[in-house]
Amino acid sequence: MAPDKSVSWAYSEDFLPSDDALLRAADRAAQLGVPAVSPGQGAVLRLVAAALRAGAVAEVGTGTGVSGLWLLRGMAPDGVLTTIDTEAEHQRAAKQTFADAGVRPTRVRTITGRALDVLPRLTDGGYDLVLLDGDPLEAAPTVEHALRLLRPGGVLALAHALHEDRVPDPARRDEVTTALREVARSLRDDDRVVPAMLPAGDGLLLAARV
Repeated sequence: MAPDKSVSWAYSEDFLPSDDALLRAADRAAQLGVPAVSPGQGAVLRLVAAALRAGAVAEVGTGTGVSGLWLLRGMAPDGVLTTIDTEAEHQRAAKQTFADAGVRPTRVRTITGRALDVLPRLTDGGYDLVLLDGDPLEAAPTVEHALRLLRPGGVLALAHALHEDRVPDPARRDEVTTALREVARSLRDDDRVVPAMLPAGDGLLLAARV
């Protein structure tokens, strides 16, 4: 019988505690009904940004700034986060999160709009890390844009990649689950990247650009 991993998962999720700025951002997310990355996912994103010494990061799905703050804390001190969201209200909440944490305004560029309209305007190969946390039904075309934006060695991160444990369950065939499952399969078989699926939070799919 396989061991119960729930205790280890919970320990991993809480390994790095959230501070006041992150807790307030998570509260705003709950109030607005916006999914936010878990502390476990955030810790991984911070680590990846730090390992890359990321100076330029793009994020699809600003939310209330939870993931953005984790990323900024791992990036180079002068690194700039470009974050895209369709909802201006979400971005106002995120700006409050960054202000609470003492992040300089010059380190964040917010763009209000649909990812598939904004991403084509960003620089090819100009980013160290791209986080996708937007509309899962647009994940496939968004991934293609993200791969174009990444420099060699850059990392693509797809949040909520397990979709409440639905993606691993073949009996789950709703539209969102199917879309995420197909994206995961596509990246797994893509020669342009080196992928890994992590069980942090609701699933974090990472893929390094070759």
